[in-house]
Amino acid sequence: MIKDYLKVGISNLFHRKLRSWLTMIGIFIGIAAVVGLISLGQGMKEAIGNVFLNIGSDKIIVQAKSGLQFAGPPGSSSASNLTTHDIDVIRRVKGVEEVGARLIKPVKLEFNNEVKFYFAASMPDDEEGRRLITEVNRYETEAGRLLKKNDKLKTFIGNNVANKGVFKKKKIELGNTLKINEVEFEVVGILKKTGNPQQDRIVIVPEDTLREVLKINKKKVDVIAVKVQKGVDVNNVANDIEKAMRRDRDLELGKEDFEIQTPQQILATLDNILTIVQIVLVGIAAISLLVGGIGIANTMYTAVIERTKEIGIMKSVGAQNKDILLIFIIESGLLGLVGGAIGIALGIGLSKLVEFAAFKFLGTSLIKAFFPWYLIAGALLFSFLVGTISGLLPAKQASSLKPVDALRYE
Repeated sequence: MIKDYLKVGISNLFHRKLRSWLTMIGIFIGIAAVVGLISLGQGMKEAIGNVFLNIGSDKIIVQAKSGLQFAGPPGSSSASNLTTHDIDVIRRVKGVEEVGARLIKPVKLEFNNEVKFYFAASMPDDEEGRRLITEVNRYETEAGRLLKKNDKLKTFIGNNVANKGVFKKKKIELGNTLKINEVEFEVVGILKKTGNPQQDRIVIVPEDTLREVLKINKKKVDVIAVKVQKGVDVNNVANDIEKAMRRDRDLELGKEDFEIQTPQQILATLDNILTIVQIVLVGIAAISLLVGGIGIANTMYTAVIERTKEIGIMKSVGAQNKDILLIFIIESGLLGLVGGAIGIALGIGLSKLVEFAAFKFLGTSLIKAFFPWYLIAGALLFSFLVGTISGLLPAKQASSLKPVDALRYE
């Protein structure tokens, strides 16, 4: 019986092709927007999660409150209030294995008569700090090498810096000279492309050299990275570091002028932000679904009027109210389902296009499309429900028609 109802519903959709397509526009635009936005949001969460997974769950980042983030993205920064004394305080905390500090400062970069204002980060001169900073950032060279202990006017750069991502006129190659605040540095290494914009646009120089060039006090640092001993709880160590620094600075609880973050905390913050953005965007996209639902209801009401005589004939040969109701509900549900399927295909295509464009033109792999099975299944089910619910009232109206009145209808 249901099979026969489906045949009738499908036949009616094909019989009114133009109207069916126009009815489904609202549905598949809404579903395409929802699928595209959610897939990109989920993909970004996955990509960011992998970045912090690479940093390692045993790392802690200490920085001045409202200061620069660890990777040193371009943006506003407050004056650093961290010093080498803080490094000594942190080293004494139980559970701390290694400590490394670095500077992240705005600089003037010049190459091939092209000038850019960007950020340069330092590489610690001590072996422990250099090893930890390299490990945290997963520095791997595509060409050349990283900085060594006795390097002075040397630098290694991110992949985008070398390959016209910053300087547009000419690629930077090993042995080329890069000016930093009018001082010439030899490029000794180029990092592998990571897809992380901050990492791919980084310029690294020896710490002592950066202090000399920028005339920075030897005790000042911008960021301190901490590696926790194996088997020790990272959150406990982070709390102990906070207590030690607060005690050393004679600060009250809640009035700290520094921030301590674990990768899990940073990831949770980003996750919350992305979730809020997703909810807002999906809410906007839901307006299209509402319009689509109204369109389906309008189409089904029109269909009831057009097929009044047909309904009368079906009832006169034995069709019951529930049969008529089911036929119209199935038809409206099919409109929603087909519109949802088209919308899913469009959503997948659009999100993949955004992913490709982001990698091609922005050089980032953080924007990814992710399509879990529950997203596809949920979108299909939702579109079917929108269609079904939209067709309920017209279907009820059709089923309540009296055979005699329906047969008289012209």
